Amino acid sequence: MDRSYSIRSSQEDRSKATESFKFVSEVRRDVWRDGGEERTEPSSCLSVSKISYTVSEHVGPWWDLPSYRKRWTRQILNDVSFHVDGGQIMGILGNSGSGKTTLLDAIAGRIGNSGTLLGEVFINGRKMKREEYQDCFSYVLQSDNLLSYLTVEETLTYTAQLALRKHSAEAIKKKVSAVMAELSLTHVAHNVIGGRVFPGISGGERRRVSIASQLLQDPRVILLDEPTTGLDSMTANQIVVLLAELAKRNRIVIVTIHQPRSELFKVFSRIAIMSGGELVFCGQPGEMVDFFGQCGYECPEYCNPFDIYVDFTSVDTRNSEREAATFSRMHEIASSYRRSAVYRSMLGQMERSLQRTDKPEVPFKSKESPSGAAKLQVLLRRTTRNLSRDRIGVLMRLSQNLIYGLFVAFFVIHLDMDVSKGAVQDRIGIIYQCIGASPYTGMLNAVALFPVLRAIGDQESQDGLYSKWQMFLAYIFHILPFSIISVFIFSSFLYWTVGMHPDSLRFLCFSAVVQVPHIVGELLTVVLLGVVQDPNMVNSGVALLNIAGILVGSGFLRSTQQMPQIFQWLSYLTFQKYSCELLIVTEFQGLDFTCNVSSVFPAACLITSGDQIIDEGYPGAPSRYTLDFVLLYSFLPALLLLGMISFKVRDKLVRH
Repeated sequence: MDRSYSIRSSQEDRSKATESFKFVSEVRRDVWRDGGEERTEPSSCLSVSKISYTVSEHVGPWWDLPSYRKRWTRQILNDVSFHVDGGQIMGILGNSGSGKTTLLDAIAGRIGNSGTLLGEVFINGRKMKREEYQDCFSYVLQSDNLLSYLTVEETLTYTAQLALRKHSAEAIKKKVSAVMAELSLTHVAHNVIGGRVFPGISGGERRRVSIASQLLQDPRVILLDEPTTGLDSMTANQIVVLLAELAKRNRIVIVTIHQPRSELFKVFSRIAIMSGGELVFCGQPGEMVDFFGQCGYECPEYCNPFDIYVDFTSVDTRNSEREAATFSRMHEIASSYRRSAVYRSMLGQMERSLQRTDKPEVPFKSKESPSGAAKLQVLLRRTTRNLSRDRIGVLMRLSQNLIYGLFVAFFVIHLDMDVSKGAVQDRIGIIYQCIGASPYTGMLNAVALFPVLRAIGDQESQDGLYSKWQMFLAYIFHILPFSIISVFIFSSFLYWTVGMHPDSLRFLCFSAVVQVPHIVGELLTVVLLGVVQDPNMVNSGVALLNIAGILVGSGFLRSTQQMPQIFQWLSYLTFQKYSCELLIVTEFQGLDFTCNVSSVFPAACLITSGDQIIDEGYPGAPSRYTLDFVLLYSFLPALLLLGMISFKVRDKLVRH
C-alpha cells in the first residue's frame, strides 16, 4: 500500500468517524441539560493509592521436600500511588521485572489469590470494590489473540454482539463502523486477520483491532500492556500517537511501554518510571527532566531521555557490587521523588478528588450483556465461520478417517467366510482398529484447533464477555457435524468394501457405534485442555487413557471374565467395553462360517458360527445390546458436564 493511499484512507476514516461520533458514546461529547443549559460531561479521574502486592514462594523445588516446605515472601509492588485525570495518557516505563505488568493487573482486578494485594483504587473520588474493577477498566494484553480467518469487521461485530444486548443489528453495525473509523481500520475492514500460515493485516493493524475490541464497551479507563511489542519503530510511534488521541476524548489511557522513541516525549501527559516494584517518579515529561537534573542525573545531549532515566533507575544484577550500587542509587532517587514538589502536587490532586462533594458517578463500561443462550449462539456462529474457512483443515477433518480406512481396506482386501483363512481374526482385527484408532483422529483435531480458541476464551472471559465453558460448548457443538460426516464416510467405505455383515440395519448400528470413540477422543482432549496448559502433555495423556481402556475394556487381549476383579469393575468405566460388545454382536450374531477340512489348522474348524465367538468372549452381550447403546452414548453428556467443570476450574487457575 503506497503512502498516498494510506494518507487518503486515514482522512476518509477521520471523516467517517466525525459522522459516527454522534451515535457512538465513546467518541461523543456527552451533554445534559440543567436549567435549560447544555453542559459537557465532567472529566473523569483515576487515583491509585498505596498499592502493594506480595507473593509467597517455595524456597526449593518440589523434589527437595525440606526446602520445598519452606517459603519466602517476595515484594512485587511496594506502596505505588499516582493520579491521572481524564484526557491524559500516562506511560509507565521500567526495565523487565520492574512490576509494570503486575501494576496493570492489580488495577484491572486480574490478580488472583496467589498473593496479598493491598491498596485502594478511586474513580472520580469514589472508592472501587475489587469486583468492580473488571466492569470499569478495559485491558489490552500484550499479545493479540484474534481468530485468523475472520475479517476485521467480523471480529469487531462478533465482539459487539457478545458485549451488547439492547442494540439492534443496525446499531451494532454503526458502532463497529465508528470504532473502525476512530482507529483508522476502515480501509482493512474486509481483510482477514491472518496468521502464521497465511498473510493478513499488518502487526500494527492487528494491535489496533485489539484496541478497537475494547472500545466497543465504552470504557473511560483503558490499560494497555506493552502495545508496541513486536512492532517497528514507526508503527510503534503511530500506535502511541493514536492512543493519545483516544485519551483526548475524556478517556484515561495508561500504557506500559519498553524503549519509546524520543519523539513521544511530548505525546505523554504523564510519565511513570518503575524499578523493583516501586514508583521512582511520576509526573509530566518536563517535570521529569527537571527532577532528574536536580538529582544530579542530567540527560546527555542527543540522547533519548526515556532510555537514560530508565537506566539511572534500574538495578544491575550482573554482580553483587553493581547490584548494591545501583540499588542504592534507585532508592536515593525514589526517596528524592517522595520529598519533591511533584509528589506533593500529585497527593494534593488525589486529596481534592476524594474530598469533592459533587463526585460524578463511576463511568462503568456498557453492561448490556446478552443472555447466556444468545452468547452461546454468537460463539457458535463465530467458531463455525472461522474454522470453516480453513479449506485444507476442513478437507482433512472430513477425509482423515477415510484415509485410515483406505489403509485398513488395502491390508484386509476382502473378508473371507472360511475360518481357516482368518475369517474370525480379520473381523476382530477390523473391530479393534475401529475402536482403537478413532479416538486418535479426534484427539489430533482438538490439539490442532482448540488451543487458539482457548487463549481467546481466557482473554475474553476476563473481559467479562462470557464464561470459558460457553466457548467449550460452542466448540463441541461445532465439531459434531464434522465428526458425524467424517465417521460415516469412513464406515460406509470400510464396511462395504471389505465385506462385513451385509445388512443395512447392522451397517447403521456399526456406524453409530464407531461415532462415539471418535467424538469421545476429541471431547476428552478438550476437557483435559481445560486444566492442562501444554497440548503435548494432553496428547500423551489421551493416548495412554485410550490404550488403558482397550486393555481393560475391550476383551481382546484377555477375556473380561479372566481378569482380576478390580479390572472387571474398571472396565465398566470405559467406553471400549460397550463399543466392542456392540460391534462384536453386530458383526458376528447369526453369522455362519465354513471351514476347509484340508487346513493345516484343523482346530480352527471348531468354530462354525459367530454366536460361538459371542458366547465365549462376551456371554450375554446380545441381551445387553440396547443397554450397551445407552451406556455408550451416556459418555457424551458425561464428558460435556466434565468439560464445563474443567473450564470452571481453569477460570480459577487463570486468575491464580
